[in-house]
Amino acid sequence: MSASTAGAAMHLTLHVWRQKGPKDAGRMVQYPARDISPDMSFLEMLDTVNERLVESGDEPIAFDHDCREGICGSCGLMINGSAHGPMKLTTACQLHMRSFKDGDSIWIEPWRAKAFPVIKDLVVDRGAFDRIIQAGGFISAPTGTPQDANGLPIAKADADLAMDNAACIGCGACVAACPNASASLFTAAKISHLGALPQGQPERKRRAKAMVERMDLEGFGGCTLFGECQEACPKGISLDAIMQMNRDYVLASATAVEEKVHADSA
Repeated sequence: MSASTAGAAMHLTLHVWRQKGPKDAGRMVQYPARDISPDMSFLEMLDTVNERLVESGDEPIAFDHDCREGICGSCGLMINGSAHGPMKLTTACQLHMRSFKDGDSIWIEPWRAKAFPVIKDLVVDRGAFDRIIQAGGFISAPTGTPQDANGLPIAKADADLAMDNAACIGCGACVAACPNASASLFTAAKISHLGALPQGQPERKRRAKAMVERMDLEGFGGCTLFGECQEACPKGISLDAIMQMNRDYVLASATAVEEKVHADSA
C-alpha cells in the first residue's frame, strides 16, 4: 500500500463500529479524522479522534490497549477487513498512519467471533483464551532458581521451537481472521511451546486433551487449515503448531481410551 507523503498532515474518514453493550444492536458510525500526522500510530490516531469527540460532548470510542509495544496482546481491531491492519507481523498499536494515504476511508471493527462477544464498541471479551490456558497451559515440574541458558540440557532445535511458539501474545487475530473463528493456532502455540521442553513432558498428553476440549467448549469453530490465522498472526506463529497439537491430541485420546479399557477390565 502506498504510504502518505512524509510529514504532510492527513485527512481521513473513519467508519467505526459503535455498540453500547453486549445486548445492544451495533452500527457503523462515520467520523472525520483531520490533521493526522503520518508518524502517529493507529491507536494514537484514535486517541486524537477521541479527544475531539470528548471536546464536542460525544462519547469516545472504546478500544483495547495497554503496552502499545506489540507485546501485551491487548489491542485487537479489524482494519479495512484485516486483523491488525494491512502490515504483516504488526499489531494495531505498531501500525503507523503512513501505511495509509491522505483521503482514505478506514473501516474499523471489533474481532468477530461467537466466543469473543462484544463488550462495547471495539472491545471484546477474550476471557475464553484465559479459560483455555487454565485448562492446561502450565507445568508442575519444580524448576528451581534460574539457570544459565547454556547449561540447560535442551537441544537448540527444541529450544527454538519452544521460543517460536511462546511468541504468541494471545491477541486473537487468528480467531478474527479465520473464516471458522477457530482458536486452533492460539491453543496450538500454547500447547506446543510447553510440549517442546523437557519440563512440559509430564502433562503433555493431559495438557493437549484438556486444552483442545476446553477450546471446543468455548464455542470456537473447527480448524480446516485455511491458513488465514498464520497470515494474520503478528508474531508469525506457524501452522506447524496446529499439526503438532493434532498429533498430541490424537495420542492423548488414544491413551485415555486404552487406560479406560484396562481400568474396566481390572
